[in-house]
Amino acid sequence: MTQTSEAAAVAQKPEPRRPRIHRAWFVAAVTFVTIIGAAAFRSLPGLLIDPLHQEYGWSRGTIGAAVSVNLALYGLTAPFAAALMDRFGIRRVVAVALTVIAIGSGVTVWMTAPWQLLLCWGLLVGLGTGSMALAFAATVTNRWFTERRGLVTGILTAASASGQLIFLPVLSWIVVHHNWRPAAITAALAALAVVPFVWLLLRDHPADVGLKPYGAKEFVPKPPPVPGAARRAVTVLLSAVRTGPFWLLAGTFAICGASTNGLIQTHFVPAAHDHHMPITTAASLLAVIGVFDVVGTVASGWFTDRYDARRLLAVYYALRGISLLFLPILLAPSVHPPMIFFIVFYGLDWVATVPPTMALCREHYGEDSAIVFGWVLASHQVGAAAVAFLGGVARDVFGSYDVVWYASGALCAAAALMALVIRRRPAAGAVAVA
Repeated sequence: MTQTSEAAAVAQKPEPRRPRIHRAWFVAAVTFVTIIGAAAFRSLPGLLIDPLHQEYGWSRGTIGAAVSVNLALYGLTAPFAAALMDRFGIRRVVAVALTVIAIGSGVTVWMTAPWQLLLCWGLLVGLGTGSMALAFAATVTNRWFTERRGLVTGILTAASASGQLIFLPVLSWIVVHHNWRPAAITAALAALAVVPFVWLLLRDHPADVGLKPYGAKEFVPKPPPVPGAARRAVTVLLSAVRTGPFWLLAGTFAICGASTNGLIQTHFVPAAHDHHMPITTAASLLAVIGVFDVVGTVASGWFTDRYDARRLLAVYYALRGISLLFLPILLAPSVHPPMIFFIVFYGLDWVATVPPTMALCREHYGEDSAIVFGWVLASHQVGAAAVAFLGGVARDVFGSYDVVWYASGALCAAAALMALVIRRRPAAGAVAVA
């Protein structure tokens, strides 16, 4: 056969048929389910403050301190988890994290002293959930997608809210009818149930299955393992803190955590119960927040692909602050239309801040954006931890949560102004900070 005929035969040879749905979407789906499983414990703290207070006589400040440690470690672990994923792979880190969550939640059924609550809820579950934090979603998104990143970020961020939607009504019913211990065991089993899905279906990089990232024009080889995970996380932080955008992003996200995980997720149920609302009803309202959180976060991801992330953040924080100022007059023994409006509104805004914050991290910090976002998330959880603790103390001192609602509303107004100060940077100019 001549060279000409050989060339013609090659030209006529059909290209291998590609799957209609890119493997990246299956990886995103497994990630979504994994975050849902880890969210079971995140639904518990607000439900257990009153039962633990009644059974052991511990103050709300003491219980809030354990939640505070959990929330702080949830954030502080995230940047190291992102670096560990670069070193050991996503599957190994996530599987170990889920197991630690299960152990920490399950062991609480035998606790008899506050330090054991701090150890199980604070240390073990804090470390486990921190490794399952949004840095996990950021790592999956950065590796598997070059297009639709905002949308995927929104979907994966909404997974935690979806878990809240699934587990809050179930766990609140268990707490009311069977005490808090079966609820803790349920959360532990939910985390363990996801481990097989992670190990069998999750893949670390598109190159592992011979694919390009979704939307990529060229094949991207899998980078070699990065040694010195802790050192890299600290090095990236030391470089990032020398830039203005980092402090503004960290500051706004700290207020985000204070006004969501630290405030509403931890204290809404006991605050509503103070107004004689049944625990199951208050938990159901939190679950409704989860419903609209899914819608709001996915929509925010879509908006982030199209609009200025800074302005989106400013709008989100301003609206959140206004809604918090009205909450003290809405709490009542029963649910009425203004409270439903608050729940829907707050749900749409709950973590809508995550996609634009991730986008700004990518814009300013390039390949190190997942680790930088991990540190920004750490500030989110430090803010959440502060309000989880101070909210409980305020309730013990003042006899109500009103001062906490008003203070959080003012902080959100400050966050809106901070978001507008973040400078723009062309995407083409984004570089790694380390």
